[in-house]
Amino acid sequence: MESTLLSLAHGFAIAAEPTNLWYAFLGCLVGTLVGVLPGIGPLSGISILLPVTFGMNATQAVIMLAGIYYGSQYGGSTTSILMRIPGEASSVMTCIDGNAMARKGRAGAALCIAAVGSWVAGTFGVLMLTLVAPPLASLAVRFGPPEYTALLVLGLIFLAYMSSSSLVRTLLMACIGLLFGMVGIDNMTGHFRYSFDLAELGDGIGIVPVAVGLFGLGEILSTPSHKVVGEVIAPKLRDLLPNVREWRETIWPIGRGSLLGFIIGIIPGSAHIISSFLSYALERRVSKKPEEFGKGAVAGVAGPESANNAASTGAFVPMLALGIPTGPIPAVLMGALMVHGVSPGPQLVTEHPDVFWGFVASMYVGNLMLLALNLPLVSVFVSVLRIPYAYLYPLIIMFCIVGVYEVNNSIVDVWIMLIMGVLGYFLRKFNFDPAPLVLGLVIAPMLEQSLRQSLIMSNGDYLIFLSRPISLGLLLVCAILLGLSALSFVLKSRDWRTRLAEAGEPNT
Repeated sequence: MESTLLSLAHGFAIAAEPTNLWYAFLGCLVGTLVGVLPGIGPLSGISILLPVTFGMNATQAVIMLAGIYYGSQYGGSTTSILMRIPGEASSVMTCIDGNAMARKGRAGAALCIAAVGSWVAGTFGVLMLTLVAPPLASLAVRFGPPEYTALLVLGLIFLAYMSSSSLVRTLLMACIGLLFGMVGIDNMTGHFRYSFDLAELGDGIGIVPVAVGLFGLGEILSTPSHKVVGEVIAPKLRDLLPNVREWRETIWPIGRGSLLGFIIGIIPGSAHIISSFLSYALERRVSKKPEEFGKGAVAGVAGPESANNAASTGAFVPMLALGIPTGPIPAVLMGALMVHGVSPGPQLVTEHPDVFWGFVASMYVGNLMLLALNLPLVSVFVSVLRIPYAYLYPLIIMFCIVGVYEVNNSIVDVWIMLIMGVLGYFLRKFNFDPAPLVLGLVIAPMLEQSLRQSLIMSNGDYLIFLSRPISLGLLLVCAILLGLSALSFVLKSRDWRTRLAEAGEPNT
């Protein structure tokens, strides 16, 4: 414990450097704006600004990009409360009671509760990250290639199991991402693979053009302009403070949301989205007045907003300690670290302590910055919503193209981004989730390397994964998840056929 406190003090010294403070503030500001603007979201914002980080060191890059991530959780509540439009997917539940409070003249109180709840949950999450990540990393050092392979497979299957779309569709997108990750020079033989004689593809398909295309350009192409404008309820500064009763009703929801969100954040999947839905359901279940939910219940704002911020912080635990991204956003952040020559995982704490502890300490500072930003500047952020769609989104597309080109000065990367943008548009139209594709692309090199190392260790015998207890246990969990998904499919199919029979329609 003493060594952890000393390391954290060293991290605060790094985070307090003026340059790092500036990047933390910039990430928080951009994240809040990304959350405020409907249709962009944190993944699009991080992807679009990823090329900007190539002039920074690894610590500065991860501080700024992480600030965008947890800052967007704050900003998403602004449009949810004032316009009933979720600026970010995790703010969907805030729309219900937040906007109902706004229509009762309590918009300022709802915004204040959302900001304070987010700050408490974010601070709690960072504290738990400080305590949990280092021992988890020391435990993970005992993992060999077979265990690491099984863990990566489990991460993909767990993500697919927790996804809102079907397991088959999610695994299909992940497999496409794994195939994209095979492009480039084979690390073990030195041969070019699937590069179509393009020298630019020697290093593989870059994470930056794929992420920017799928989540930046694809999101913009699929967002109808009529959804970006709406009625805005402008709160007054003097009405920002909740009354005593509202403060009293927020204490337990914030506490429950913080704990629930952090636990769910560690689990692979869209944790910040799932946690907000579960928190809302929990608060409605334990409330003495469940009939108030949907009509302006304070707990309906405090719980989900706390949960999604705590989950955002919890997602960093497996990413930093194990090198396992629990979703597309940690995957892109992992890619940013890897581009800067830093590999997330068990060795991060020991080999790059400045990056790890500087990042952790910056999150304490960042949460204070977000609290200061979100209360007095609400009216400023709301004015951004009045920028005409015809001016705002073409500018974002221009920044996407310029940013991707500046990474490697390669027109091939621009074409990849444009192709991925069109692909992202069609994937959304046909209800495919593009996030697992990026996750597969990021995981592919690690999965391939650990798999081949395992087979070299066993002279090509695949039974090595079943002969080691940890890898066997992880693969059994994979089998259980696949079995549960198959059982759910069978039960749904049987229920569908029963309904058809009751309706007197023939089965087809």
